[in-house]
Amino acid sequence: MAEQRRDQRGERDARDGVQDVPERWGRGVSAEVGHAWEALVATARRTVADGLVVGTSGNVSVRVGDTVLVTPSGVPYDRLTPEDLTGVDLDGRQVLGTLVPTSELPMHLAIHRTTDARAVVHTHAVHATAVSTLVPELPAIHYMAGALGGPVRVAPYATYGSDELAENMLHALADRTACLLQNHGTMAYGATLDQAYDRTAQLEWMCRLWLTASSVPGLSPTLLSREQMAEAGEKLRGYGQRK
Repeated sequence: MAEQRRDQRGERDARDGVQDVPERWGRGVSAEVGHAWEALVATARRTVADGLVVGTSGNVSVRVGDTVLVTPSGVPYDRLTPEDLTGVDLDGRQVLGTLVPTSELPMHLAIHRTTDARAVVHTHAVHATAVSTLVPELPAIHYMAGALGGPVRVAPYATYGSDELAENMLHALADRTACLLQNHGTMAYGATLDQAYDRTAQLEWMCRLWLTASSVPGLSPTLLSREQMAEAGEKLRGYGQRK
């Protein structure tokens, strides 16, 4: 009888589209969502390990279908478990978990709704945040800015977690995959968590490079022209291994 019940339950689950997943993810959570949550937590922890975030000051999201998995508000990343899985729909309604989503949810959803992003990384990286207080656009110190779509803009300051900040960010991200947030930090997105993270790290590195070059007394760093930046950006589109 027990075997028959298991077979009947398996048939029901197949009809309902529920996949067999480890119990730690909870009933009704697909394997794809579960694996995406594990990758999200790993990326969030990486931002801390690499010095891009202190405590819980950043946040990460990844999209699976019409569900956006996000880091919860105020929970240290090293304490996150499968039971903490947190997800919302594209309108911000919570559909997975019980923890309150990140306070920066408006920015994440704005990107997921208006771009082809599958992953978003937000940090308070030190050098990038410092640059955001000095200039309206990161000076063209290195051609890797081309990999982000061109010169990196700074979104005007607005209170964290506000719709105004999300709107300012979208303007700064026009035709770009990363931007700075004035007196706040960085936003970057990509087709994968690895790509979003890499763009974040590249942005922080370029900000550190510009601050270092600018600190030499009596000298100013040489900057690239718009034409040079555009040429590099075009070449970078074909960078890496062919798939």
